[in-house]
Amino acid sequence: MSSPAERPSQEPATAGGPTKKKDRTHLLYVSVIVAVVLGIIIGFVAPDFAQQLKPLGTAFIGLIKMMIAPVIFCTIVLGVGSIAKAATVGKVGGLALGYFILMSTFALAIGLIVGNIIQPGAGLDIGATEFEAGGGEEEAGGTVEFLLSIIPTTLFSALTFGSILQTLFVALLVGFALQKMGPSGVPILRGVGYLQTLVFRILVMIMWLAPIGAFGAIAAVVGETGLDAIISLGTLMIAFYITCALFIVVILGGLLKLVTGINIFKLMRYLAREYLLIVSTSSSEVALPRLIAKMEHLGVAKPVVGVTVPTGYSFNLDGTAIYLTMAALFVAEALGKPLQLGEQISLLVFMIIASKGAAGVTGAGLATLAGGLQSHRPDLVEGVGLIVGIDRFMSEARALTNFTGNAVATVLIGKWTQEIDPEQVDRVLAGDDPFDETTMDEDHGYTGTEPVGTPGHPYKAHAH
Repeated sequence: MSSPAERPSQEPATAGGPTKKKDRTHLLYVSVIVAVVLGIIIGFVAPDFAQQLKPLGTAFIGLIKMMIAPVIFCTIVLGVGSIAKAATVGKVGGLALGYFILMSTFALAIGLIVGNIIQPGAGLDIGATEFEAGGGEEEAGGTVEFLLSIIPTTLFSALTFGSILQTLFVALLVGFALQKMGPSGVPILRGVGYLQTLVFRILVMIMWLAPIGAFGAIAAVVGETGLDAIISLGTLMIAFYITCALFIVVILGGLLKLVTGINIFKLMRYLAREYLLIVSTSSSEVALPRLIAKMEHLGVAKPVVGVTVPTGYSFNLDGTAIYLTMAALFVAEALGKPLQLGEQISLLVFMIIASKGAAGVTGAGLATLAGGLQSHRPDLVEGVGLIVGIDRFMSEARALTNFTGNAVATVLIGKWTQEIDPEQVDRVLAGDDPFDETTMDEDHGYTGTEPVGTPGHPYKAHAH
């Protein structure tokens, strides 16, 4: 057991993982960039050969599709279980859950609106197959058959060869059943938490093949469409970054100013060190212990911070929500098969549920995106390969938006529950009471990797 004085030198390992792991993450990031550049060059220089590289991207997407069912099942079961746990802490838990679900839904809607306005994938028409939509009398029959198809043959078939909606249905049943079991369901929930750890570990291993997948996908797309693909992908990235920035400044900043009178830029400056940590790892999860410590130092009561921050890491995924909807619309437009309004709304509902837990592990967002498309338009899943090359470029914006949303939520809920010290907030944000790194103690040692049910963290849904 180290002393508090020794902990500052160990903090980077606690909050951001071991140095070696961080370096490997940078290596993957650089590899994806190099692979994308090489793919673009080959697409221009040898377009015919580049199109033959498409199976590399297809194989990578196949590996991602392989992980969709277990990712959806684990995150939904743990997410539903954590709702019951967070709600049991009373007013703070209920208020936090209501706010998080509302804001994530709002972010998903914003992503749909911006995606429909920008339409970055329009005009590419990469897809060769057509999607026939039902109509007339067949549509009514098709709806009934669709609803009946959600029920799997057996409880476990949904995890092997069932549709994603079947997996979602079974996961919700299991999650609610575990709620009803009460304390006796905790060991099972903990077991699912360990299973999720294994699933995400496999997903991380698969993501080390992302450079190969990105190389093949980008090369094939550029070889087929030329400069149009680069312009479309660049438009999507820029639109996504601008949307996230406006969401933080206008939506979160406006709400923060209206409720508490705090300037969003002052709060972001206070969290500058955490932002650097997130950018270096492309995940907001690494800064969770530091956010807990800094929110308490800011003047928010410890019980409020202890419930709001970990719960927010499971349910307040604003940046991920914007990404999922904008990316889905881009894929549909790029393949020449745009989603109708009804399909967009049903996809939004699916993403509201399935996005819980998709923020912290590299690749989980891709798996959730593929799962949403497969549940509504299976003919669009292959188009996820278009996103692989730029997914890493957008991951920082996702993580920063998620993190900022959690910080703002903590301050807001502290204000609503009157569990915040306004004078302390003013002193800290003015720089008169700087955060002391030596105050990081055992209370802030939660790393975000412990399964649900771990003593001391009963409300965390283990959302990587």
